[in-house]
Amino acid sequence: MITSEVNEFYVRIKNVIEIMIKANNPALKSWLGVPSDSDFPIQNLPFGIFKTDYLSPVAGVAIGKYVLDLVCLHEHGFFDGLGLPAGIFNQKYLNSFIGLGKKKTREVRERISELLQHDNEELRLNVARELAIIPMAEVEMCMPVMIPNYSDFYSSVEHATNVGTMFRDPKNALLPNWKHLPVAYHGRASSIVVSGTSIHRPKGQNKIAGCRTARI
Repeated sequence: MITSEVNEFYVRIKNVIEIMIKANNPALKSWLGVPSDSDFPIQNLPFGIFKTDYLSPVAGVAIGKYVLDLVCLHEHGFFDGLGLPAGIFNQKYLNSFIGLGKKKTREVRERISELLQHDNEELRLNVARELAIIPMAEVEMCMPVMIPNYSDFYSSVEHATNVGTMFRDPKNALLPNWKHLPVAYHGRASSIVVSGTSIHRPKGQNKIAGCRTARI
């Protein structure tokens, strides 16, 4: 006889599997053409912030060679019933959306996946399709979240060894506590930028022979 505890356990496992399959089922196909080598198949629908020549920064999702405008989908009723606040996607960062919680963001992702599945005609046959689906070649990706602060962790022994070698010597590169507790340091939020951003890196100080002062 299966006890209530065992039965509850199997129910929970079943629910977890259903969630995983619904979001990432490798058998899913999209009616929107996606190259076989794409980083963004229907199983991988990342949220981001983008802008175009005619749109200020708003939330979107990548699919194949396109970006879905989530503001457009929201305003045309495709997220009705999910209880999303008005204007949640019409913002320059995803912080407010993320703040709704994992359960809510998963529901949105699953709804987007549903709209893109090969046998779903809701978006495919809707006039909003022309506005909501934008070629990636026409968009510019922006910072997806506002990062006020963060900490860096020495999670790589190679990185920690290289830094320790510069500060001390190769024989004592790692401090005795490195392998026994998390070691972190405060990072500069301003150093987190969009990929491809030009960065002016300081070259440090040097003192030219014959000069009385160092030059930065």
